[in-house]
Amino acid sequence: MPESKNRKKSGKRSRKNRGGPADAVASSSPLDDSDPFAEDLEDLKDETLPLWYRATMIGLMILGLLWLIVWYISQGLAPIAAAGGWNVIIGFGIAMVGFLMTMRWR
Repeated sequence: MPESKNRKKSGKRSRKNRGGPADAVASSSPLDDSDPFAEDLEDLKDETLPLWYRATMIGLMILGLLWLIVWYISQGLAPIAAAGGWNVIIGFGIAMVGFLMTMRWR
């Protein structure tokens, strides 16, 4: 396929020649002079979760599991005997809050 008449034969530019006076004339985009490997340290933020959030998240999952285990082992007499079968929903609800908190995990 023939090359167009407007195409310039510039070859590959080395990293040393980027942004020099010869490149300023040949480039038409302001993005050509940017270095794709440079990183801004200001853009790198510490996005980890605080310790209290992680402890609460894991604690709720374990508490919900323990709620269900205690309810099954005690044959409905504990943790809340008056709740009856609702203890299953309470236990799963507590655990689900912990699992929903994992959506913010990074």
